[in-house]
Amino acid sequence: MKRATPIGMTEEGERTMENRCEEMREQVKAYHKEHPEVWRLFTMFTFQMIDSGKKHYSVSSIWERIRWEKDAGSDGETQFKINNNYRAFYARAFMERYPLHKGFFHTRKQKSEDQAATNMRELTPDYYRESA
Repeated sequence: MKRATPIGMTEEGERTMENRCEEMREQVKAYHKEHPEVWRLFTMFTFQMIDSGKKHYSVSSIWERIRWEKDAGSDGETQFKINNNYRAFYARAFMERYPLHKGFFHTRKQKSEDQAATNMRELTPDYYRESA
């Protein structure tokens, strides 16, 4: 006899997400645990712009600078991808952690809050290599 699956859980016992935003938030948390240096660079570069007198700045510019720094200073062993989906989460986390700088990054409503959860694992570069 098959057991009933609790709401919000898969048959394998994994938690399902309410919406796409929640899925991405969980992916960002896992990514941050694996790559805490991204947060260090994010805050360092953001404070550089604040200290230069900027009242607002582009999270995309900060993100691209992190990419550049990681690629230019890489030892070839520690390279990793930085997903663009994470930018908004880092910007919001910065302004939440440093409320004095709320509004430094312009944010919009996250459309993913209105999208159904996919309940799929995040696609990595390996996925595209395998399917080619």
